[in-house]
Amino acid sequence: MELGVNEEQYRAMRLEKMHKLAALGFKPFGQAFARTGRNSEVRAAFEEHKPVRMAGRVTSYRTMGKSIFADINDGSGRFQIYVKKDNVGDAAFEAFQLLDLGDHIGVEGELFTTKTAEPSVKCSKWTMLSKALLNPPEKFHGLHDVEIRYRKRYMDLIANPEVREVFNKRIAIIREIRSFLFGRGYQEVETPMMQQMAGGAAANPFKTHYDVLGCPMFLRIAPELYLKRLLVGGFDKVFELNRNFRNEGLSRFHNPEFTMVEMYEAYGDVRTMMELIQSLVTTVAKNVFGTLTVGTKEQPIDLTMPWREVPYRDLIKGVAGNDWFDLSLDDQKKKADALGLHVAPEWKTVEVTQEVFEKLIEKTLIQPTFVTRLPVELVPLAKACEDDQSVVDVFECIIGGREIAPAYSELNDPLVQMKRFAEQSGGDATKIDHDFIEALEHGMPPAGGMGIGIDRLVMILTGAESIRDVILFPQLKPK
Repeated sequence: MELGVNEEQYRAMRLEKMHKLAALGFKPFGQAFARTGRNSEVRAAFEEHKPVRMAGRVTSYRTMGKSIFADINDGSGRFQIYVKKDNVGDAAFEAFQLLDLGDHIGVEGELFTTKTAEPSVKCSKWTMLSKALLNPPEKFHGLHDVEIRYRKRYMDLIANPEVREVFNKRIAIIREIRSFLFGRGYQEVETPMMQQMAGGAAANPFKTHYDVLGCPMFLRIAPELYLKRLLVGGFDKVFELNRNFRNEGLSRFHNPEFTMVEMYEAYGDVRTMMELIQSLVTTVAKNVFGTLTVGTKEQPIDLTMPWREVPYRDLIKGVAGNDWFDLSLDDQKKKADALGLHVAPEWKTVEVTQEVFEKLIEKTLIQPTFVTRLPVELVPLAKACEDDQSVVDVFECIIGGREIAPAYSELNDPLVQMKRFAEQSGGDATKIDHDFIEALEHGMPPAGGMGIGIDRLVMILTGAESIRDVILFPQLKPK
């Protein structure tokens, strides 16, 4: 922005240029423009004197008398264009001098290489496609204000190429996940995102109302119970990659609207899922990043298989002492307090123990780790272990100090499931999904199931510090 010129004045100057362009026959908001290819494709297939049609946003501009060098970017990359008065004519050259950074233009011409070996387009004609009326973010030299970057992601994407690359990687990761699951014989399905009961996880739902049916509804917190209904119906390998919603906190690792992929395999179990996620994540890392070492330089993560496996109780004992599970509830609370934890008076043993895990253990598990054999109270939808009914046959996959994926040997006994639901609901029958229980009574095969948090996985693979850095439009507090 010019010294001493504010945003409104700058906009007024651009509007004036817009009118001048129109007077010269260059409509400020043009029509579709057929391209030879994206800038990156033209660069990759570069041939001297090859005729091309290209388009993009003007990101730099250098006047040299009767000629102008400029850069245009179409989202795939930058490409230099060369506009000479003798080649385009007096009127077109005069109009070109009215362009501002941020304007979209189309160009026709032939490819050539400059004396500095820069692939370029020698323009014979140019077309106005869209006039930018507002100043670009810091003239494309970077946008660093985090608040603006998240609220106005489009400006972030314009100004910071590394941000666009993160989202290109996210897109590639999701594409590879789908490809991997298709290759394993899984079928992608869709289940309701608006449900009459919020089930499949313990979380606070977003509530809405269906006027036509005259009943309350919930945005789903998980697709689990519907996907299991499909196992009952005869689908043997299914997955859904879509959004879940939980009316809970905002943090570096939490966004109330988040992306998950959940998958279920009939006749499998938690071991099936353990092999699946290791193969899936390593395949994605190789195909998208070309390496099994991801994360950051300060905290590299080695995805080489096999990943570590450790029981939940062993981890607890390692921090809270070998006698932890022999202590009374009062003594556990005293020890938790001594460890610097906040323990609510009404908490039971399982909640105090989980606080030890979440606050003192989880964040230390940087390399891929399967935490197995969790307390049955924490996972009411999983099968109990054959040798110990107090723990369930599950794992939590922890990478980079955060849970990436829980997986279960799924509970398919409707009588046990009903008992678990009743305990979880405190005896309130209205909180029990009786339709799901009925589905189980028609016979669900033994199965393995797993959910992978896409946002957190992308954080791990790209080394992003916050979940907001891998979600295009994260939720923010209104101004």
